[in-house]
This record gives sequence, structure tokens and C-alpha cells, in this order.
Amino acid sequence: MSALRVELDGPLKRITMTRPERRNAFDASLIAELTEAFADVGDARAVVLAGDGPSFSAGADVEWMRASVELTYDENVADALRLRAMLDAINNCPAPVVARVQGHALGGGCGLVACADIAIAAPDAEFAFSEVKLGIVPAVISPFALARIGPGAARRWFVTGERFSAEVAVRIGLISEVADDLDGAVERVVAELVSAGPNAARAAKELARAPQSADETARRIAAHRTSDEGQEGLRAFLDKRPPSWRD
Repeated sequence: MSALRVELDGPLKRITMTRPERRNAFDASLIAELTEAFADVGDARAVVLAGDGPSFSAGADVEWMRASVELTYDENVADALRLRAMLDAINNCPAPVVARVQGHALGGGCGLVACADIAIAAPDAEFAFSEVKLGIVPAVISPFALARIGPGAARRWFVTGERFSAEVAVRIGLISEVADDLDGAVERVVAELVSAGPNAARAAKELARAPQSADETARRIAAHRTSDEGQEGLRAFLDKRPPSWRD
């Protein structure tokens, strides 16, 4: 059975982990399905990543971890690279990704949150880079987590493995917002995303992920200003009317 539910809702794609009995913990199947789902999101204007049940994702599945105990070094490398491919697919998704976080986001679950462009959490959500509690390290998720929280915060939370609150998560930059009405907050952000120019939103995401030189930024804004979408957006603003993509 699939561990993932993928739904199209107009310009929005919803990708939901469906292993609530396992707190949406990763196993090889879920990793493969998430990789495939994010590898091609078509022309979606935004993607919402969520988890069914009381938890977003508790990280690695116990049975998957039990099997990994018997793997050789080379087999562990291959296993880790499959996890990295999944994280890369989410991080590099051309459409903006919104993570809807409730309950637990532990270990690799924190990695999923770090790969999203916008992460919104319920007030009672709990987070942890818990790998050190098992005698291992958050190596595969570290590039994505460091990009969000920076080395200063990582030097505490990577090393202690302790759990921390949504309030702390927003303070260190792992999540964007804490919301009592989680679904309402997610839908509000999605509405903002789909009100943007489709091409502009994707290009803006690229800018946020990879700073560019003065010449590169000048060429990029010139290309967008002279594009069909840019011309429509600018003329709509000057004419005081909605642009065509909001019709």
C-alpha cells in the first residue's frame, strides 16, 4: 500500500504522508515515494507537505533502523544517499513548499521541515535533532538544517539531541510561524503564494536559495520585466486591475 497521498487542488498540490500508526516515520518505501512525488510537481503553484494523524514525522522507522544495524558500511552509504536524494527533491522542488507541522518532527522529520520553504507549526509541536541519543549524528540532514538554523544553533541542538518547542523552533529559524489555527495559517500562506506570478514565484525561490552577483541579478530582473508575465504584472499594477493569473 502507498505511504503517501498526492492530491491536486487547483493550482495547489498536497503531498501527505499516510502512516499515522507509525507517526509517519521513514522507511525505504516512504523515502522512495516522497522522492518520486517531489521529482515532478508539474505546474503546481505551491506544494503543501503534511502528515496524517497526531504527528508530522517522527524520523526513521524503528523497523527500518533495526534492519540498518545489519548493513555493511557500503550498504549504509547507499541507504544514506537514498535519503539525501529525497531531501534534495524536496529542497530543489521548483514550486514553493509549505510544511504543515503538528505533533512530532524528530530526526529526519526535522530534515523535512528544513527542506520546506515555509514551515508552519502548531503550538504544541515538538522538534529534535535526536540522532545523538542513538549514538549517531544528523549527517544527511545537516546541510539543510544548517541553512535554516545556522551553526550557532546547531552547536547546541545537534549536540544535545534534546527536544525543543515550536516557540524555540521559530526563534532559531527552523520554522516560519506558530499558529493556533494551523490549517487556516497554511491556507493563508498558500493564498499568498498563488497570488504571485507563477514564473516569478519559482524564480524568487531560486534567488532565496542561491545569492547571485550584481550582473546576474541585473540580467534576471531585466528578463522578468520584459517577459510576458512581468509585462502583465506591471501593466496590471499601473492599470489598477488584477493580473491575469488571478482570474
